[in-house]
Amino acid sequence: MTDRRTLGSSDLSVSPLCLGANVFSWSADEKATFAVLDAYTAAGGNFVDTSDSYGRLADGSKGSGSELLIGQWMAARGKRDDVVVATKVGSHPEYKGLAPETIRSAAEGSLRRLGTDRIDLYYTHFDDESVPVEDIISTLDELVKAGKVRHIAASNISPERLSASLAFSEREGLARYVALQPHYNLVSRDTYEGELQDVVARGGLSALPYFALAAGFLTGKYRPGTTVESVRADRAAAHLGTERGQKVLAELDAVAQERGAELATVALAWLAQRPTVAAPIASARTVEQLPALLAAQDLRLTDEEMARLTAAGA
Repeated sequence: MTDRRTLGSSDLSVSPLCLGANVFSWSADEKATFAVLDAYTAAGGNFVDTSDSYGRLADGSKGSGSELLIGQWMAARGKRDDVVVATKVGSHPEYKGLAPETIRSAAEGSLRRLGTDRIDLYYTHFDDESVPVEDIISTLDELVKAGKVRHIAASNISPERLSASLAFSEREGLARYVALQPHYNLVSRDTYEGELQDVVARGGLSALPYFALAAGFLTGKYRPGTTVESVRADRAAAHLGTERGQKVLAELDAVAQERGAELATVALAWLAQRPTVAAPIASARTVEQLPALLAAQDLRLTDEEMARLTAAGA
């Protein structure tokens, strides 16, 4: 079993690599999804991150295919109690935003698709500034008190709204965010570092970065003159044309060669050792992609290696 990390002030004990389920029912079909989940949990992983808007449904429409497949896998394998399941509210095609009734209805839908009686970690996927934080937190607290949600978290939220949410929870004695899921990686630093990271640190939250590998760019497979078949190729390749992207790739190449590791392993290890980070989120659509991700849990970069990579991505 891999080491576990506790999320913020919660009782959730999770793997230092969170498996992103955004590819399930999208670029990974049912067979591939089951194979990846089997391999991840066999390697000691226990933390799966999804959303009610990930994947596609049987009719091809955007929806909640990822939740459905995870629910089917947990039922088939009898794994519900072995996995910490995180999902999100706010961006499902039929449940947009964070109005109280939207949150309540969306949560029931997620519970049904996942085939479970509780969601371990429930995120607001995108903040909805048309709704007061008091209404959002109060509604999430209802779900916690009802036993439908164990802990709550936020993603894609401003430092000001996150601070206000935490302050309201403290003042009223309501459920409190224990984690933040920010966009953060070696080539995307200002999306988290600074004021947002400061709020997380002061509040004792854990950060769980998404796009930890910059949509695949930090795996090293995107190089000048190469073509990669991927649904995220355009997003990843955009980093090729930047000076920062080139510097980061060069330093990743150097450290990876010195340590005998894959670039993805080094990039995730850097992220895992950054202040406030509990577990980077990375997805795999095939079992073959998993070893490089899982290896990051055992790679401890030196202070000098961390400094070199940090300087390259500045």
